[in-house]
Amino acid sequence: MKAARLHRYGRLDDHGPALVLEEVPDPRVQAPDDVVLRVAGAGVCRTDLHILEGMFQGIMRAHLPYIPGHENAGWVEEVGPAVRSVRKGDPVLVYPMVSDGVCLACRQGQEMHCEVGAFVGLDRDGGFAEYLLVKERNCIRLPEGLPPEEAAPFADAGLAAYHAVKRAVPLLGPGGLAVLLGFGGLGHLAYQMLRALCPARIAVVDRSEEARSWARELGADAVFPADPQTTPRLVEWSQGRGAQVVLDFVGEGGAPALGWSLLGRRGTYFVVGYGDPLTVPTMELVAMEKAIVGNLVGTYAELVELVHLAAEGKVRAKTVRYPLQEANQALTDLHHGRVRGRAVLVP
Repeated sequence: MKAARLHRYGRLDDHGPALVLEEVPDPRVQAPDDVVLRVAGAGVCRTDLHILEGMFQGIMRAHLPYIPGHENAGWVEEVGPAVRSVRKGDPVLVYPMVSDGVCLACRQGQEMHCEVGAFVGLDRDGGFAEYLLVKERNCIRLPEGLPPEEAAPFADAGLAAYHAVKRAVPLLGPGGLAVLLGFGGLGHLAYQMLRALCPARIAVVDRSEEARSWARELGADAVFPADPQTTPRLVEWSQGRGAQVVLDFVGEGGAPALGWSLLGRRGTYFVVGYGDPLTVPTMELVAMEKAIVGNLVGTYAELVELVHLAAEGKVRAKTVRYPLQEANQALTDLHHGRVRGRAVLVP
């Protein structure tokens, strides 16, 4: 099969490290619960940029050269003898953590924290290829009307946004304020989820005028540029209260400091994007009872819930599609902020 493989780490720019499109052996069923998928779509994520830059060296277990791609959907091509829930031809979305199902974390429904789990596209070969090997436990059958190439970004971008939004919703009553920091691939999904799940007002902060225009088109209650005047403007707009919830989908370039400054009393800062350190005064943390919550993708059950929301038309991912041979172009476009929504490789 054809696959786009990473051979070396380094900062991505127009002359930086590139994926190499090459022929590799097709994956084959080896264990009774194995499933081989014909990839319909593989999302391209900022995490892939961080992987290329070497940020995950010492954390991820895949050895170079390997195939990235952790947002995957496709059609079942082959199954092991113990597989019962899917069959050849079924369209499926891939939950990204290959988990054992028997450790305490898995028993508690927290597969992302599986004691021996392997993350597709980081710890093992991913979906920037024509075929992908996963387990039956990873497969979520897609309902009619939700094509797999459209669903692929839900496997990580959608799931990470949904996991954070679900944790934030109990903090957001009528009149409450949620601020979305970053209105790109995750932010536009989180906006739709908040609208579907709670009555709070939603404000959007983004550096890009195009992103801000997009947020206005979707009906955001307020939109602000990310600049030195963001905090006083938003605090004034909120009548001095600040935000009950800030969802940070950027995590770098000064976003954590800005996000923290937007919180009001008893506000909670949800960290989804990452990269910059976060420094906060402990006196403010205590006196105003603020909280910081980290978010690691999400659970299998949450991904099933998200698929149902998408099937009902309540959440849609805006995608920009690239053929597999243009994987490097997709990464470059993402790096330079030229992707509105989520980039998806289509083999």
